[in-house]
Amino acid sequence: MNDRLFPARPILAVSAAVFRVGQVLIVRRARAPLIGHFSLPGGVVELGETLAAAVARELEEEVGVKAGIIAFNRHVEAIAHEENRVRTHFVIASFVARWTSGEARLSDEVDALDWIDPTAGPPAPATPGLAEILAGAARIESERA
Repeated sequence: MNDRLFPARPILAVSAAVFRVGQVLIVRRARAPLIGHFSLPGGVVELGETLAAAVARELEEEVGVKAGIIAFNRHVEAIAHEENRVRTHFVIASFVARWTSGEARLSDEVDALDWIDPTAGPPAPATPGLAEILAGAARIESERA
């Protein structure tokens, strides 16, 4: 994690709003940054890895599910400052996906999870912009049903 604090450049990451029977999977972060906040499953893209491959790997590693990407939702810029320095800077490509297999489970990165109604909004505390990301994902998912 130390290479992610006070980075020399933005770090590319992915997330996925995974839908299953009208519900979306959310997780509570068990690690910094934003430990204890609800978010979408995801993580950092590895060198040489496509965004789709990163989504698949992160879903499997973090929560034990498989899903097929149906669309790109939006990008998220997560920037935090400490005094006059940039503490973290992530650019997150957020996707919409449909569950295909696996039962969601906890991991060392996730200490709680739930399948929720995406239009009801996430529980608090949530990562910045999560309600808007879920609303956009729900629109996309319903259009592609």
